[in-house]
Amino acid sequence: MFVQKIKLDYDFGIFLNADYTTHEDTCIKHQVTEMADIYESYGGLPKSYCYENTKINQLWWTSDQVDFAEIGQQLGMEIVTMSSIRQQPGCVTTLHKDTFYQIKKRFPERTELKVRANIYLEDYKFGQMIQYISPDNTFETSVGWKQGQGWMWDSDIQHLSCNAGMEDKYTLQISGFRI
Repeated sequence: MFVQKIKLDYDFGIFLNADYTTHEDTCIKHQVTEMADIYESYGGLPKSYCYENTKINQLWWTSDQVDFAEIGQQLGMEIVTMSSIRQQPGCVTTLHKDTFYQIKKRFPERTELKVRANIYLEDYKFGQMIQYISPDNTFETSVGWKQGQGWMWDSDIQHLSCNAGMEDKYTLQISGFRI
């Protein structure tokens, strides 16, 4: 199990000024089947989770739009995919582990450690958080962050995200291989 606090120094304007209304989806669409093993220990995914309280606006970025090399160098990773997410007030991303579906599909022969960096694109706002279960099996809550801070973890770290605040929460998800 791997988890590490990280910091990215980058101009986040491209992500913060993007039009997030072009894509809306729910995190539970795939998690219901992909995370069945996690949800079984809780008696299944609670029925109270629905489209309205699990929706996100996610945009995907390419190396033509964003400097993957610079970001990868700062984070110590070879970037494969990058997306930014707007999570509106009242929405959650349910408990899950990152499966790295796109990486496994594109690079089935590679065995290096697959990681995801979750970067906060703005300073913390009241009611926003990410929780994860650490390698020593303690529950950790991330609040009070500054822009550019975040976490990197592998596919073993269970985590969730919540916006119980009054303003949108913006994060950057960067997936790839740890170098």
